[in-house]
Amino acid sequence: MTTTELPDTALRERAEEVLRTLAGPRARLRDDQWTAIHALVVQRRRALVVQRTGWGKSAVYFVATALLRASGAGPTVIVSPLLALMRNQIDAAGRAGVQAVTVNSANTGDWEATYAAIDAGEVDVLLVSPERLNNPDFRDRVLPRLTASAGLLVVDEAHCVSDWGHDFRPDYRRLRALISELPPGIPVLATTATANDRVVRDVTEQLGLASGTPLVLRGSLDRESLRLSVVRLPTPAQRLGWLAAHLAELPGAGIVYTLTIAAAEEVAEFLRERGFPVASYTGRTEPEQRLAAEADLLANRVKALVATSALGMGFDKPDLGFVVHLGAPSSPVAYYQQIGRAGRAVERAEVVLLPGAEDRDIWAYFASLAFPPEPLVRRTLEVLSERQLSTAAIETRVDLSRTRLEMLLKVLDSDGAVKRVKGGWVSTGQPWVYDAERHRRIATAREAEQRAMLAYLDTSECRLVYLRRQLDDENAEPCGRCDTCTGTVWSPSVDPEAQAAAQERISRPGVPVPPRKQWPSGMAELAVPASGRIAAGELADEGRVIGRLSDIGWGTRLRELVTGDDVPVPPDVLDACVKVLAGWSWATRPVGVVGIGSRTRPHQLAHLARRIAEIGRLPLLGVAEPVGPRPEPSANSAQRLAGVWDGFAIPDLADVGGPVLLVDDVIDSGWTATVVARLLRRAGAPAVLPFALALAA
Repeated sequence: MTTTELPDTALRERAEEVLRTLAGPRARLRDDQWTAIHALVVQRRRALVVQRTGWGKSAVYFVATALLRASGAGPTVIVSPLLALMRNQIDAAGRAGVQAVTVNSANTGDWEATYAAIDAGEVDVLLVSPERLNNPDFRDRVLPRLTASAGLLVVDEAHCVSDWGHDFRPDYRRLRALISELPPGIPVLATTATANDRVVRDVTEQLGLASGTPLVLRGSLDRESLRLSVVRLPTPAQRLGWLAAHLAELPGAGIVYTLTIAAAEEVAEFLRERGFPVASYTGRTEPEQRLAAEADLLANRVKALVATSALGMGFDKPDLGFVVHLGAPSSPVAYYQQIGRAGRAVERAEVVLLPGAEDRDIWAYFASLAFPPEPLVRRTLEVLSERQLSTAAIETRVDLSRTRLEMLLKVLDSDGAVKRVKGGWVSTGQPWVYDAERHRRIATAREAEQRAMLAYLDTSECRLVYLRRQLDDENAEPCGRCDTCTGTVWSPSVDPEAQAAAQERISRPGVPVPPRKQWPSGMAELAVPASGRIAAGELADEGRVIGRLSDIGWGTRLRELVTGDDVPVPPDVLDACVKVLAGWSWATRPVGVVGIGSRTRPHQLAHLARRIAEIGRLPLLGVAEPVGPRPEPSANSAQRLAGVWDGFAIPDLADVGGPVLLVDDVIDSGWTATVVARLLRRAGAPAVLPFALALAA
């Protein structure tokens, strides 16, 4: 008798044995865990499990895998979004006696051995990212064998399949085709901790789970350990000072979330200056540094990771003692997902939100990266109908940023309109409909979520009840733990010394700007004779700006200046320029100043260049004036370069004799400074040092 032929009572006993190897001798299956396992193992059904972080969703698929493998089923394929999550899952599988492996970009040298082990039946679980499913080699060589022999398919963090969710990832959309190709009787499990009714419906539809009447298990989203609070402070310095003053009081080790990469790095640096062992963790953090940071937090070697949403799904630390947000996420659903990392195995975990006035500007920026309008989508399909093109080559023909273009291509791929092949993308010729109504409804839903997040800040009801209702977890009782339930709030007072230190840190000007070193691919298509590496004799040197437009301190001030009226640069900003220039350790001091002319704020730019020349006692050598037609606003690197390639006339630099300081207001893509620096170098400047008020990134 195989495992799956055992009576239900005996099968549950066997499942409990597997669970105890995974979670310890006192572990027992929850009733809903057993319901899901029984549906997968005995009934071979499709199921969607929506349960809070720490409930034990991974136990469902690892126990089911052990039972299915014991009855002769093929390996389980788990589609998982993050390497960090895969690492945790492999460790957990090992504890359950399940042999798990992964195929990802970090272990390419192991792929052949992994494929051989799968073919030999030595692998119980294969973890892959959704992106890997459409890698041409993996898709054509490995995936057919897996779909033919798989015993169970698991889609982890399944809310990512829905563009109604808070973390939509277009690669997940391909899973519907994969599920449709599974042999009859192969069970499918989708899991997530954060999905409201709308997302549940969409996940079920997008994954094709509705076939055969799926089992949907949704549990309470209550978290008995969380103490939710909001502390409202008017300035960035006060919020950062409050964090520095109270971080030591927060229990254990935890996470400090910020909305931007720049803020995460800036906050981490400040806290380290204050003596706290912390590390930053963002989408810009190198993989090996991420691993080290995760390990340090797990081992309590750091007080906190200062992170963006890059540290959201997949980080498993049951005793995480606190989550602090410097800035509010744009939706209650995203907020609940992030705070759900805390307090899974401790009696008390502090959750503190310190919102900022700049939060809405940041939300608006991310909202601008939504699905492109129909004309740009049609243009993409048109250029791919002519011949196969790489992503970089498409950029020369379609004015979308690399991030938005890649997202669009993945959606078109999952919808069957284009196909990824080695070396690029091709059109399939299949008809495709732009669902404008769906995109409009999603945008409306996003705006409603933002309003709901703002309402959370001011609510007088239980904060956890409010969040649970946003996830359609109705009939929740007040938690009795949050600041509104208890009337106990964190003091908004800020230690004067900590606030002064925070103010000094965020007011400290000066950010290095590395030069562009490579021309975009395919510029010949745009009649620009540039390719490959930029010649050494035409390169700009490393530049400087006062700050980034996204900085906690200087960001708001600089945004107001460079997007407002054409007014002279005010004294406080000129003082910051002086500090940046005084701290610039250049090998050779510049011998003169060249300004970059502006069509939008010519007086401001002229004033800036003149004052810097006067303060530095340097000659103003002239202005690189815009010439020709004004370039159309563009989104991607190739189009931006084309727009400025023949766009400037430089002053005469006869016998300049030394480096030139090149002055602008904002460095965005960097191509204006790169092109003008190239012209100045060709005209005789031995070096060009770009300086601007702000960096857009």
